[in-house]
Amino acid sequence: MKWFDNTSLMLVIIGAVNWLLIGIFRFDLVAFLFGNMSWLSRIIYTIVGLCGLYLISLFGRIGSMSE
Repeated sequence: MKWFDNTSLMLVIIGAVNWLLIGIFRFDLVAFLFGNMSWLSRIIYTIVGLCGLYLISLFGRIGSMSE
């Protein structure tokens, strides 16, 4: 599962950079590359969101490692 953790973390970081670009420059990189709310961009947004939800479990795993 370590590869899944790393992949999820990488996708969430990419999503965070996209939000940074939206917030500062009003530039949506995903929409620029794949079209504004095309089926492909919606899939990318969904995958990034699901990875973010999955990484919530990271808090519990970090807490259990420190005990």
